[in-house]
Amino acid sequence: MLYTHYVKTRDLRIFEILRMHAIFETYYDHGPIDTFMRDLTKKDGVFLVRRKKDQGIVGFSTLGIYHFEHEGRRVKGLFSGDTIIEKAYWGSRTLQTAFARKLLIEALKRPFSKQYWLLISKGYKTYLLLARNFPTYYPDHRQEHAGLKDLVVNYCEQLYPGHLDQERMVLTFGEQANCLKEEVAPITEALRQADPAIDFFAQRNPLWAQGHELPCVAQADLWTFAKAIWPFLWKALRGSPAARPQPTAARDTASGANP
Repeated sequence: MLYTHYVKTRDLRIFEILRMHAIFETYYDHGPIDTFMRDLTKKDGVFLVRRKKDQGIVGFSTLGIYHFEHEGRRVKGLFSGDTIIEKAYWGSRTLQTAFARKLLIEALKRPFSKQYWLLISKGYKTYLLLARNFPTYYPDHRQEHAGLKDLVVNYCEQLYPGHLDQERMVLTFGEQANCLKEEVAPITEALRQADPAIDFFAQRNPLWAQGHELPCVAQADLWTFAKAIWPFLWKALRGSPAARPQPTAARDTASGANP
């Protein structure tokens, strides 16, 4: 059995950081400790996934909380960074439970403001989490959301200046970009035929295996929770079993660039 708790970055202990990096290296290529540490220091906190029996860390997800101007309004963005769960525990919903609670808590702090979930993904499973649980998001395989596309451009230029290819709407970080290991989340033809969202991801980010990132955003304010996300939140808070495969690895950085 697992549980997840949120820890401020400044309160992490050295052995916890080293354990996080060891898990990270298991699933990613080109992830040196110095880059990992540099990225970590830019985050507000980390969700640590632990085994109950011995408190061992088996997964984590970093989180950055940003406030920025968009279309004349000040908005909040919760940015998911590195997110890894060991393969033996794929399918657990404990991390989703903790993340859902954090989204709701942050939305309650500014109930009349816009709040968004920001993430960039090189793996299809992260995109599925977005597409299956949030009603309004970009890029949407069903329809366009021009306003959200502008928001993606906005935050990418602020967080990753010069790395966004606005024609293809992907982030590129060079030849040594951090990337998922080949066996972690391959996209097969059978998967593409079975799920339009997976096929869409593969089309939008054809070089995902080389570390190219698909920047995404979802509306996640109180209005969205009240109108559409409550079923997702209720399942997460209750910790009910996952109905579908859940993401096992998401990445917010490459060799110099969430959850």
